[in-house]
Amino acid sequence: MHTGDRALIPESPTVRFDAELIRRYDRAGPRYTSYPTAVQFHEGFGEVEYRAAAARSNTQGRALSLYFHLPFCNTVCYYCACNKIVTKDRSRAAPYLARLHREIALQARLFDAGRQVEQLHWGGGTPTFLSHAEMAALMTATREHFALAEDGEYSIEVDPREAGPGTIELLGELGFNRLSLGVQDFDERVQRAVNRIQGEAETLGVIERARASGFRSVSVDLIYGLPFQSVANFAATVDRIVAAGPDRVSVFNYAHLPERFKPQRRIAAEDLPSPAEKLAILEDTIGRLTAAGYVYIGMDHFARPDDELAVAQRAGTLYRNFQGYSTHAECDLVAMGVTAIGSLGDVYAQNVRTEAEYFARLDDDRLAVFRGVVLSEDDRLRRAVISALICRFRLDFATVEAEYGIVFRDYFAAELAVLAGMREDGLLDLTAVGIEVTSAGRLLIRNICMVFDAYLTAARAAYSRAI
Repeated sequence: MHTGDRALIPESPTVRFDAELIRRYDRAGPRYTSYPTAVQFHEGFGEVEYRAAAARSNTQGRALSLYFHLPFCNTVCYYCACNKIVTKDRSRAAPYLARLHREIALQARLFDAGRQVEQLHWGGGTPTFLSHAEMAALMTATREHFALAEDGEYSIEVDPREAGPGTIELLGELGFNRLSLGVQDFDERVQRAVNRIQGEAETLGVIERARASGFRSVSVDLIYGLPFQSVANFAATVDRIVAAGPDRVSVFNYAHLPERFKPQRRIAAEDLPSPAEKLAILEDTIGRLTAAGYVYIGMDHFARPDDELAVAQRAGTLYRNFQGYSTHAECDLVAMGVTAIGSLGDVYAQNVRTEAEYFARLDDDRLAVFRGVVLSEDDRLRRAVISALICRFRLDFATVEAEYGIVFRDYFAAELAVLAGMREDGLLDLTAVGIEVTSAGRLLIRNICMVFDAYLTAARAAYSRAI
């Protein structure tokens, strides 16, 4: 746990739980890791368009962020909606990594050598499914082709069950300095119901080893709404996590969508907490985290007031991308691996979805990009508005008008009429100069952002509920 004189730290936004407001506004909508969202990506955008976007990005000279999708898992967690390959055969990783190394080389050729990598993230799946030698080789290949900054932000998702002796220490030696840890719930009955048996001792041991290895930030993921959860048993998990003192805690809402995600069909709907109990769990969790000194960053994220996310939020530099909240708003994101999504300036691009397609593309020395979108001027404007609201809980009309050459009240007249109703409900303050989200409205920030989404009506069925 980081220490210091927190009395000198500026105040962060607060959050207030209003059960009635949440019930009224709990509807399906995007998480806004991008705007437009992935629902708008299309196959009219491909490798040619991506190469052109990379060339344009070189003229801007922005720093780079790298994302690697490592999809392998030893066992399936029934709640999981991620793209993954479930196998106990460790040899399955080798052919995938061979193509990933090839993709690293192909992507690196598109970007000027002087563009430093300020951020790197390994996501999954379970990145630590790889052997120590495979992880070291992947980082070596990355450093051979890209210029990694000495003080960069290098993070990895870790499953404690896949972090054996020496794993955390090796990750530190490879240059990782941030770690995200999947916990979900310590209750044994809940763990059995979702097929994720994970001992408390091994989980807390990973946090301790990360601290001893010099990791600058440790984040823990929890999920509420899983089978057999209650206010009391989830509170016990939250209290244990608070005692361990991670820098960040994410509390995700379990969205039960068995018609879309096959593993979820093994979860019995009658075992899930009722909507009222689920809301009570969330309210209690927010209370425990804020009482322990964590501040609400947005969406599902909490952080200590001296954590980089909290500092960036107060400074107005917080950013949101496909990995969640970030402090590197000015980076172009180069994403590699199956289904990985990247962004280059005003372009989003996604790789092919299956391992077979991925192998075929790379074996033919082709990029794996198969769809994406080029943002229009209206997209860029709405992205800026949504980003300001979801990252800072406020929007200054004059700033937007100066950058985009509009009169905010004219351009967004229909949206402001909808926001007037939200103002009456207490979600936000709407003045002549801007929008300020209230403490009660911050839990419903997705709903506020949806007002500015030009694509939402046709796409709403593709999203989970907000709370």
